[in-house]
Amino acid sequence: IVAWPDMREYTHTYPTAYANLNNGQPATLFSSYDQQTVDTHFRWMRENNIDTAALQRFNPMGGEGPTRDAMATKVRTAAEANGRKFYIMYDVTDWTTMQSEIKTDWTTKMKALTASPAYALQNGKPVVGIWGFGFNDPKRPWAPAPCLEVVNWFKAQGCYVMGGVPTHWRSGNEDSRPGFLDVYHAFNMISPWMVGRIGNIADTDRFFANVNTADQADCAAHGIDYQPCVLPGDVTGNQRAHGDFMWRQFYNMVRVGAAGIYISMFDEFNEGNQIAKTAETLAGVPANSGMRALDADGTACSSDYYLRLTGDGGRMLKGQIPLTATRPTPPMITSGDRQAPSVPGNLTVTAKTATSVTLSWTASTDNVGVTGYQVLRNGTAVATAPNTPYTVTGLTPATAYTFTVTARDAAGNTSAASNAVSVTTATAPASSVIALRSRANSRYVSAANGSALIANGTSVGAAQQFERVDLGNGNVALRAKVNNMYVCAEGAGAQPLIANRATAGAWETFQVITNPNGSVSLRAQVNSQYVCADGGGAQPLIANRTAIGPWEQFDLVAG
Repeated sequence: IVAWPDMREYTHTYPTAYANLNNGQPATLFSSYDQQTVDTHFRWMRENNIDTAALQRFNPMGGEGPTRDAMATKVRTAAEANGRKFYIMYDVTDWTTMQSEIKTDWTTKMKALTASPAYALQNGKPVVGIWGFGFNDPKRPWAPAPCLEVVNWFKAQGCYVMGGVPTHWRSGNEDSRPGFLDVYHAFNMISPWMVGRIGNIADTDRFFANVNTADQADCAAHGIDYQPCVLPGDVTGNQRAHGDFMWRQFYNMVRVGAAGIYISMFDEFNEGNQIAKTAETLAGVPANSGMRALDADGTACSSDYYLRLTGDGGRMLKGQIPLTATRPTPPMITSGDRQAPSVPGNLTVTAKTATSVTLSWTASTDNVGVTGYQVLRNGTAVATAPNTPYTVTGLTPATAYTFTVTARDAAGNTSAASNAVSVTTATAPASSVIALRSRANSRYVSAANGSALIANGTSVGAAQQFERVDLGNGNVALRAKVNNMYVCAEGAGAQPLIANRATAGAWETFQVITNPNGSVSLRAQVNSQYVCADGGGAQPLIANRTAIGPWEQFDLVAG
């Protein structure tokens, strides 16, 4: 990375090989894979009135596929919890078999996300982004025809298709391949790339006069929505001018008549163009790293400054504040709300299991508004809760913990801690070894040879034995005895079940439903679908049924 994040709001952090920060604290980083990280980023969007996130999806057919599938589920969860929108944006870089695989990925996996109330719609249609068609480089080598076919295919599926296109898409030169104009004109929305094209206010004004104005006119003539990029500036190149560079772009793009604005980027700490909270001063940067902080040009900026600036740019785009070339956002909030929320009251434990504790408290009040709560375990922040109650998970059985809660408002004011409550988690129930016999064909479910689970066993052996692990709250995980791996609803439930995970997460969690006839059904937590012995047991098990029938019923047999 080339810029250091402000780590104060991340509860899950990881050590690095960097030297300590200049303030002496350890140089830890977040993982974007953690749900708490995703929740934090979407909370920042909510607090700063940033509407929508485009989830970049690189080639999902390779080794990163399961990770990218999981991220889509995490983003959906965070967007729904924070009242934000999201959509899938395919990045076709280095995806040589894109033409067929992008369709398969959409129909078998990503399309299911459009059922979420948080999935972005435009003109009543689900939004899909495709970034990379027409770029004149070896990483995106396609001719126009396959690209046009893909765009039209998505439109035929009822999607509103946004294209991330080269800067010089209209003229078909420099960063654009020639002959792609029909592809570009097939998009419902065009968003030309700008990172690396401008670096100061003079560049911004030159592009406005020579490129953006003509881009907008061409889009209007072809019934296409224009969504130009706005970037905060590369912090390593000292481009930001404490927000003046970014605000000039907002001003130019609003006065050109843009339908929307694409921020490049939210959390791109590896390229220095992030708006996410960043180290304010060198005190928050690893010693001898050469990284710059937000005050590199001599003006102090709060870590959330570019989030606030983005929120104000959005308000100007929507006409909520007048068009102005003068940046309205102060780099530091030196006045205004300094009142902390009231202390959360009557913190109590309302439920506990071997691995979780549910906390409830009386909601805080604030002169402006409470934005969330921080849950502290033994004095260390472990979670951010949008409201009360909240369940803390991942605890150790038969272990004593002490919890407190603080409240936070949009200005960053934090209340004093609530009363402390102490609790000891329940003793873990003894795990049991079971076998699953399908009611569809009276065969036992097998996890043999590292293959997908299938009901084909005529007797119970190692391949048919599973350790039933109680996760609390009625949830279980199944660990195959044959390889000691947890059963996973692969692809967020879109692919067959397989025992291939070393730990149990959302994809490996199932709820056991007891049916009136004495059988049980398994409902996958990741998609709330029932596990089915597909094809009457002739096909692998998959969590894709909304109701329980004979194929979704199993007998629990002592293993």
